[in-house]
Amino acid sequence: MSTTRRINIDLPLVIVAVVLSLYGLAIVFSAGQTDVKTVAATAYRSQAMWLVIGIIAAFSVSRASVRLIEWMTVPLYALTILLLAALLAGLGSGAGTATSTTGWLTIGGHRLGQPAEFAKLSVVLMLARVLSQNRIAPRSMIELWKPMLVAGVPLLLIMAQGDLGTSIVFVGIFFAMLFWAGVSWQLLVLLASPVISLILGFDSRIWGAWFLLLLALVLWYKPFLGEGLFVVAANVMMGIVGPLLWEHMKPYRQNRLKVFLDPSVDPRGSGYHVIQSQVAIGSGGWLGRGYLHGPQKRLAFLPEQYTDFIFAVVGEELGFIGVTIALALFLFLFLRVIRISERANDSFSSLVAFGLLASWFTHVLENVGMTLNVMPITGIPLPFFSYGGSFMLSCWLAIGVLARVSSEGRGGKTGPLRV
Repeated sequence: MSTTRRINIDLPLVIVAVVLSLYGLAIVFSAGQTDVKTVAATAYRSQAMWLVIGIIAAFSVSRASVRLIEWMTVPLYALTILLLAALLAGLGSGAGTATSTTGWLTIGGHRLGQPAEFAKLSVVLMLARVLSQNRIAPRSMIELWKPMLVAGVPLLLIMAQGDLGTSIVFVGIFFAMLFWAGVSWQLLVLLASPVISLILGFDSRIWGAWFLLLLALVLWYKPFLGEGLFVVAANVMMGIVGPLLWEHMKPYRQNRLKVFLDPSVDPRGSGYHVIQSQVAIGSGGWLGRGYLHGPQKRLAFLPEQYTDFIFAVVGEELGFIGVTIALALFLFLFLRVIRISERANDSFSSLVAFGLLASWFTHVLENVGMTLNVMPITGIPLPFFSYGGSFMLSCWLAIGVLARVSSEGRGGKTGPLRV
């Protein structure tokens, strides 16, 4: 008697990923339809090819068990670190608006991809492996040295390449996974406090108010004496370093921060991107200017309209309705991944799912925010939308991992989606 192996498919997850990808592909195509010919004209062809490759890769990954994925975590993480180091050793180059970075692996003059995109996945897996080994959640900073090392090494390597946007994603992944692992919010605030002091150190009054709040938190939370003294000292140091760092910061980075506060200070330079983006989105109204017919896009006034600022094309051509649909699809994806994380069989699987969610959420928050000028411009892509082969492939590899975690989760074999 022959038996047929039944495959568990998380249809809601796969369907929303496909819809987001096709929506994004349609916008990439529209972004290339301009009155002035640009490099975006044929970008949709490459994007479609990478979408197909990504779906095939996701299916392949979904056939591997979670235990096999966990076993492969250490080799994948080591390979990621090796590739990131190779970029700094002379194999890296820039492209597009990121010509000043070295994020593309380049051999013989051919760009092969961005290792940083796959580093996000490998760091999520490695953090999940490390954090899942704890029977109880870490309660002190010293207990967090392993996850800090796991996330810190690739983060520093990527920052050395000049890629600030991707570095922010690693920070989001790190803190979200610590939260999901049960680390208290007080400890997370203390851990993040030196960076907050560095940012607020540009204004002594704001930093002073923050420092008083931090002292109150330290006295209330009562960490180990050594950790408490370290936190206070680190914040004082960052408060001093902040203004000095600003003075030695490259002019274009200073302008990006100034433009975030007031785009009109440099309307033809650093402020040009966000001003054009706001004009495009604002002109869309409720229903938009019509698919393929956005004036800002067609006249090529909107910069990087098929990569970093693709969300502005959605707002201009499809209006509030199109933007709402896109954000609703992302919300559905996030809620589905949370459900997968909650129903996972073990802490490793649960942490992996939540870490991938954190990566996407950080991307969406920063990308949409910078097009509206509520977040600084960092050149970060929008998942499933922005043009980019490495990014599309990494997004679908994550879908493959999530599909497998969902398949092995509680209720997966007996649920209504069993096929």
